[in-house]
Amino acid sequence: MFPERLRALRKGQHLTLSDLAENLNEEFNQDAAKTNKNTASQIGNWERGVRKPSYVEVQKLAKFFDVTMDYLTGLAENNTYDLAKLFISDKTLLFNGEQLNSKDRYEIYQLISGYVHGMSSRVEKPGPHVHQEELDLGQS
Repeated sequence: MFPERLRALRKGQHLTLSDLAENLNEEFNQDAAKTNKNTASQIGNWERGVRKPSYVEVQKLAKFFDVTMDYLTGLAENNTYDLAKLFISDKTLLFNGEQLNSKDRYEIYQLISGYVHGMSSRVEKPGPHVHQEELDLGQS
């Protein structure tokens, strides 16, 4: 499970093996005297299941990809995301392949926040039938 999830996370962010190794080395500022730097071949071996990473390496990968170690190792599904944290993070956000700039991110965050907070003031009408309004798009 780990090799597949690592590969999916890496490819999902459009990173090469070398890109991921460089990003891990930069983000976790490894001291060459204490630990070895991550390499593309090392990560490739993890993705192919040839080698298994240490606990510390799994922890770094989980932090880098913003997932739990349990998700990364296949012990749990990651099906809960906090959109607020995502919008204020420094991660690149795309919508339909287009990158959102900081103004877009802020406006979308405000829209979602307003919607969610507005939900608490809405009152559902009782009754067995749910009425849904139709949207006329001018199509015949």
